[in-house]
Amino acid sequence: MTRTTPGMLRRLLAVPAALLVTVPVAPGGALAQPASPTVTWAVQPADENGPDGRRWVEVTLDPGQVVTEHLAVRNFSDAPVVFALKAADGYLTDKGRFNMLPSGQESVDGGTWIEVRKTVTVGPKQTTVVPFTITVPRDATPGDHPAGIAATVTSGGGTVAVESRVGFRVMMRATGTVAAALAISDLTARYERSWNPFSAGTVHVRYTATNEGNVAVTGGGRVTAAELFGLAEPGARAEVAELLPGGTRRAEARVAGVWGLGPVRTTVEVIPSVLAGDATGAEVRRGSSTVTLWVLPWPQLAVALFLVALVLAYRTIARRRRRRLARLLAQARDEGRAEARGSVLTGGS
Repeated sequence: MTRTTPGMLRRLLAVPAALLVTVPVAPGGALAQPASPTVTWAVQPADENGPDGRRWVEVTLDPGQVVTEHLAVRNFSDAPVVFALKAADGYLTDKGRFNMLPSGQESVDGGTWIEVRKTVTVGPKQTTVVPFTITVPRDATPGDHPAGIAATVTSGGGTVAVESRVGFRVMMRATGTVAAALAISDLTARYERSWNPFSAGTVHVRYTATNEGNVAVTGGGRVTAAELFGLAEPGARAEVAELLPGGTRRAEARVAGVWGLGPVRTTVEVIPSVLAGDATGAEVRRGSSTVTLWVLPWPQLAVALFLVALVLAYRTIARRRRRRLARLLAQARDEGRAEARGSVLTGGS
């Protein structure tokens, strides 16, 4: 039995529903005009009667289960168009947009679970509903198996062909234990000092987050920069955008209020959150990493050296004054004794 979860549609991140265009990329739900302004279309999830309002298809299925879904191809052009229908493995681009493998690259996961007719002809200003079948392999591993399905038009002149496609994601989850796990690696920290000795600096942190679980997740946690042997520990929010299973993403964070008075122990810790479906009983494994950054507090050292120089100068001046005063006192005593002896001699004559 198909278990479609309405809660799946409420994602933590609003990812465009539609995919994908090889050249150019078309936004989800938008109209595509790949080769000519007279060819414009859209593709949406549907039921037997037409578009059903979903942005993408999300289903939870048992291994070996077969289910039929539908898509609607809407032709806004003034002439009939023959569209090629294709399904392929899904992935996230470096910018976090959902896409599917190009036609020249073979699918090995969720894209192989989908069967759809090769072409569909849609009349001008018309919408055609096409069924497609999802068959879960009996040995499917638990977790998410993302794919995309699209309607494609190929155009071009000479030896160059341009394939343009519009479609949506198909998120298929095989039942079993849900594992949400994030790993943190390649952690680097850079200290940006303030040359004002009475103002703290900032630690810039970069790290790689890897989804080592079997479902799509986001991550949230803390970045801390401990100094003075833990007496001061300013922090900032650490966030990881959506990651599909096996996906990686570089992330950054800034921790303000760090004085940089020697070693700064920087730690990143993130906790994964399952994006969709029932996460009850999920295995959650947080990711963390630590790096120690050594910082010389040059502005504060300059102030300290200046103060030391002032103290030394004051002590030198004070010492010289005391010596001069001692010489003057000794001279005065000597003069006084000389006068006294002179007076004695004068009086005795």
